[in-house]
Amino acid sequence: MRLLLLSDTHLPLRAKALQPQVWSLVEQADLVIHAGDWVDVATLDELEARSRRLVGVAGNNDGPELHARLGEVARVEVDGVRIAVIHETGPAAGRERRCDAQYGPSVDAPADVLVFGHSHIPWDSTTPGGLRLLNPGSPTDRRRQPFGTVMTAEVSGGRLHSVELVPTPR
Repeated sequence: MRLLLLSDTHLPLRAKALQPQVWSLVEQADLVIHAGDWVDVATLDELEARSRRLVGVAGNNDGPELHARLGEVARVEVDGVRIAVIHETGPAAGRERRCDAQYGPSVDAPADVLVFGHSHIPWDSTTPGGLRLLNPGSPTDRRRQPFGTVMTAEVSGGRLHSVELVPTPR
């Protein structure tokens, strides 16, 4: 199963639209995950229409309608891989410890993968408890990065693999 991870699209404030490259990745994905800060309800509507399957959460820049439709935490299981999605995890310092405490193996509903956004800065690490933390960055607002980004990944045999940071130049 092919995954596309997005976050912090901030449309139409940071860009007028997603790049054609991103829409091509949406169409190739079996599951699109968006970790919040859509800003515009129209972006959610278009991603829902163009995705085979979409899982998303609302972020701190999203209004009441997006929060009502999405909520702040989403969970999905894909071929035995438990994925949680949130917008913000707090500062980079101590992130692994905090995420293990909230989503790691010792909690009632643990995740194997936590997808998050907010910083616009890509992140890929594994906590001491084995929780994979992934932030795809932002395709539209590169904030201190050389270019915008999304992530792709594959799930098969109950494992996440082939995680790739994909540049999204404008």
